Amino acid sequence: MKVAIIGAGNIGGNLTRRLRALGHDVVVANSRGPETLSDLARETGATAVLATEAARGADLVIVTVPERVIPSLPAGILDDTNPGAPVVDTGNYYPRRDGRIDAIEAGMTESRWVSEQLGRPVVKVFNTIYAQHLIDRAQPPGTPGRVALPVAGDDGEAKGVVIALVDELGFDPVDAGTIDESWRQQPGTPVYAADLDAESVIRALAEASPDRPPGFRA
Repeated sequence: MKVAIIGAGNIGGNLTRRLRALGHDVVVANSRGPETLSDLARETGATAVLATEAARGADLVIVTVPERVIPSLPAGILDDTNPGAPVVDTGNYYPRRDGRIDAIEAGMTESRWVSEQLGRPVVKVFNTIYAQHLIDRAQPPGTPGRVALPVAGDDGEAKGVVIALVDELGFDPVDAGTIDESWRQQPGTPVYAADLDAESVIRALAEASPDRPPGFRA
């Protein structure tokens, strides 16, 4: 599968490493240009490109940039994907980093807001796990205590593709409902950064409160 990763920070970098190790064709881009990704490209065999070229012909796109960057992504950045290519949003809203985003403060889920900015449906995943744990805590299917990741999205087919990829990466995927239900996996909820198994993730999602904790509000 050809995977485009837009954003090469901790999550984007480690997803590049894992997906290349699994044999996927990975194209990676950031805001500073492909020359700044030469070390990552050399290490992994991924192809570093301009952000405007990253999604061209992609079967799946992972957008992994701070929320404050989303509105400034180049217009049409996702226009040249293959038809039906899922778009993954790994982001979290941190007001101290991102500034105030009024729609999110008013109750819109982070990924609904991202979807509206991008003009494409998104699947939310990889926002509840530390970047290094994508490397350190991957395990084969059936391993007792295997870390599980919630996956939220409105498009069942797109979500199915992402669920299969999460399993391939070494984690138990848990269907977390629609994008409007993805507040259950936002920062400050019981599942966030907790490295729970599947049964515990299901329980944590059910126990989540829609009230954003003070530390995650502007």
